[in-house]
Amino acid sequence: MRMVFKIAFSSFDLANVDHSARTSCVRPACPPGQDLTGAQDFAPASDVTTMTTASSPAPMPILVLVQPAPAFLSMRPIKQPPALPAGYAPAWNMSAGYSVTSLGLPSSGRAVLGGMNVNVSADSGERFGAKLDLGYERAPNVYSNGRPMSVLSYLVGPVFYPSNGNLLSTFAHLLVGGARVTGPFPNGKGGLNIGHVQYPAWVFGGGAEYRLSPAFGFRIAVDYLHTHFYNSLGAVRRQNDIRIVNSIVYYPGNRIRSRRRIP
Repeated sequence: MRMVFKIAFSSFDLANVDHSARTSCVRPACPPGQDLTGAQDFAPASDVTTMTTASSPAPMPILVLVQPAPAFLSMRPIKQPPALPAGYAPAWNMSAGYSVTSLGLPSSGRAVLGGMNVNVSADSGERFGAKLDLGYERAPNVYSNGRPMSVLSYLVGPVFYPSNGNLLSTFAHLLVGGARVTGPFPNGKGGLNIGHVQYPAWVFGGGAEYRLSPAFGFRIAVDYLHTHFYNSLGAVRRQNDIRIVNSIVYYPGNRIRSRRRIP
């Protein structure tokens, strides 16, 4: 009987030792699911969740609000003015030359007058421009009586260029203004009177220009000139005149001579 109690008591002590070993096991030192006896077991789901949350918390998503750039900050290409084609004339040019005018006379004859003509032109584009025209022509002896006759004209108007090349260009113009015509005229009694008339006048015509260099050119123009003068009865009448102008043109700011390319 005493042996039976000793065996029972020993078994009770072993059970207590085993239980104390299990409860004293620290969780980080003891792998889950394994006890001191070497038996394998799975840890509860609640323990796994607790360990994950305590050791490494789940990352929190961060919301970032992205706004598009304002419309007024958008980059737009700057419009460049179109390149002017080759042969475009400078903005300003001046010309001076010799002019010849065939002037109608009251006796149905004609007198040839010669003189000077000066032009100042301003081009507003490749095809259009404006011109100021000043002319003075004179004939020293009209009706073979030693009396001179002269025409002073001052005109302005638009210019159109049908072609405008590097060497040759053509133009047409319509100029309006006034003209002062002075000279003798028959008085109907076999004699001559001298007078002057200052009336509106206009010119319509055109011509061509050849570029001698970037700074100079030669221009020829043929115009119909409309003026007024006295007839044999002493009344003012219209005159149909023809004018031819040869002039040298100067383009300010351009080279006098073109540069030659060295091969």
